[in-house]
Amino acid sequence: MKTEQCIYSEATGWERKSDNDLGKLAQLVFLFGNKELLKDQQHIDKVAERYPLAQIVGCSTSGEIYQEEVMNSHIVCTAVWFENTVTKIVREHIQSMEDSFMVGEKLAEQLDNMELVHVMILSEGLNINGSELTKGLNSKLKNRIPVTGGLAGDQADFHETVIVHNQAGEANLVLAIGFYGDHLKVGYGSMGGWDSFGVDREVTKSKGNILYELDGHPALELYKRYLGDHAANLPASALLFPLSLRLKDSETALVRTVLAVNEADGSMVFAGDIPHGEYVRLMKANSDRLIEGANGAAEMAKISLKDSSPDLAILISCVGRKLVLKQRVEEELEIIRESFGRQTTIAGFYSYGEISPIKPFEQHCELHNQTMTITLFKEV
Repeated sequence: MKTEQCIYSEATGWERKSDNDLGKLAQLVFLFGNKELLKDQQHIDKVAERYPLAQIVGCSTSGEIYQEEVMNSHIVCTAVWFENTVTKIVREHIQSMEDSFMVGEKLAEQLDNMELVHVMILSEGLNINGSELTKGLNSKLKNRIPVTGGLAGDQADFHETVIVHNQAGEANLVLAIGFYGDHLKVGYGSMGGWDSFGVDREVTKSKGNILYELDGHPALELYKRYLGDHAANLPASALLFPLSLRLKDSETALVRTVLAVNEADGSMVFAGDIPHGEYVRLMKANSDRLIEGANGAAEMAKISLKDSSPDLAILISCVGRKLVLKQRVEEELEIIRESFGRQTTIAGFYSYGEISPIKPFEQHCELHNQTMTITLFKEV
């Protein structure tokens, strides 16, 4: 397995950052970039010209990750040549959030066979219920195959996200990349670093990923009370105060991020389900805890890989972490680099949601928010 990387910006054009002579070898290219740049077909054509045999996949971001750097108006291109691994890309358009479970099912059905070892998802970031998407995937894969990935971003604007599959970025698209063959080893880890505060609030009215009431009161009204002056910048300011969701049948709490608010009925739309009858708490963060969380995700991923020297690391971190860390945001990448060493190629993006199993060696995926989620690849 070999990789090479290049970066595009409007100021400098395409710049080659590494060259392993993969032009006519690479089978898979990841493009993570600025939404408007990815919607411009000429940039996709340039990549296709360089890698004529490759499938090109990617998404818009809330920040691009290249090695230990975070960028905001670039395209980061990572080309991959697998020596003994086969990949297959399938896609589904999503018409509404209610179709999320069905889309997950359809994607899994198209990929599943005896040689499948891993699935990576790149999804529309707004018109999707990430919880239902993962449930659909799990229902067909039967917890035999781990799934990782994330939801596309749009800085903190929440206007439009796009997905790339061999052409300019499109909205309302979900991609699944299947990896096949026993020469590929994959590791994964996901961790947050947020602290809950205040009291538990019962979800007294909800439907899927729409939260209407907490403790019998309009959810948005309660949320605004906690946010104070930050409420004027909803929904973006809610990234600083996600919800911790404690499920009755699980020891692990999931984090949920707000995607939209409805002033008319006082409801809030989250990236994943907020089930009726469960309990939630508001969360807040400090920078040191988030950076520790990134290190924890790296260590978890190495455990599941059973190897400390991965060839490629795909990092998907939440835009909420970026907003909290501000000028310290690259510290979470630096601590991951220290964990993996210099030989690992690092790429990725800041997202509206992350997908990964909760623990090493588990193969039941969940939607996460506000985490650093890492997928490691190594051919043996």
